[in-house]
Parts: sequence; C-alpha cells; structure tokens
Amino acid sequence: MVGTPGLRRQVRLQALRPDLKIEPLRGNLDTRLRKLDEGQYDAIVLAAAGLKRLGMQARIRSIFEPDTMLPAAGQGALGIEIRTDRQDLADALAPLAHMPTWLRVAAERAVSRGMGGSCSVPLAAHATLQGDTMQLHAAWGDPEGIKALVQTQQTATVTTLAQAEALGAEVAARLQAGGALVCKPD
Repeated sequence: MVGTPGLRRQVRLQALRPDLKIEPLRGNLDTRLRKLDEGQYDAIVLAAAGLKRLGMQARIRSIFEPDTMLPAAGQGALGIEIRTDRQDLADALAPLAHMPTWLRVAAERAVSRGMGGSCSVPLAAHATLQGDTMQLHAAWGDPEGIKALVQTQQTATVTTLAQAEALGAEVAARLQAGGALVCKPD
C-alpha cells in the first residue's frame, strides 16, 4: 500500500502503476513519516522540497522526474503581492521578477483556470522554456477513477504573458477534447 496526501499524486500513481493500492495519507510531515515507520504503508510519496527544507533529505529514496509526476501549476514559484498604490514598492521589487519563470507560471495557471482547477481537482501542468520555445505538459485525472488519465502537451513560441496564457488555454482545451471534465464551482 502506497500513501500520498494529494489527489493529483494519487491519480497519477494509479495511472503509472495500476497494480498498486493507493491510499490517502493525512497528518503533518512527522505523522506521515511515523505512519510509514510503523508499517501502516509500504511506501509514501511526499514533496521532496518539504523534506529537504526540514533537513530530512536522508529520508528520500527516489525522486520522480517532472515528466513522470507532473507538478501542480505554479509549483515551486514564489510570488509577491503588493497594494496597487505602492508604485515605489513595485519599482524596488522589479529586479526580483524573473520573466522566464513568470511566463512558465502564467501558462501553467492558464491551464488550471481553463479546467476550473482547485485543490480538489487532480490536475497537473508543467512548462519548460528553452529560449523562446515553451513546451507545456498537462494531465487531468478522474477523482472517481472511472475515466482514464488525460494527458496532452503543446509547444509554442512564447515571449509575452499573453502568449503564455494563450498556450495554457489551448492546452486546457486539448485536455477537455480528450475527455477531461471542467470543475464547476459549488
């Protein structure tokens, strides 16, 4: 039995290994690791970044590459929000803006918006940028496990936020054309 806290990972693991029994894993990091150590799970899948941040990298046995376990949109990118009336602060923070990251996150978040993404939607999107060429991969899984995992990718020239968002919208449309369902808000 393999435990993991996120629905996105549960769906992806099941698609990778249909023979595995995947179970939800709850609790803080220490609780999750204790459950593994006590034998409640044969393995658990957690974010390596969290383990590293807490100095527990020795607990990591394997790391999934992004093409195997696509991350959630915007995973690992940091953002700073400021009031609109603070132009002085915007000017001071401007050197921190990293346009390649901004473009990748804009494309990924456009996929999420197009699919009605939320914490309860097993949706992943990951963009890479080489020069002006962006490749955007996305996957959607059925939380009920009835429909097969839907995956797509698209490549485009991206130099502006509008182009990144258009690519994300196109990828969301391709997921829907492949059978992915848009999450409707309650």
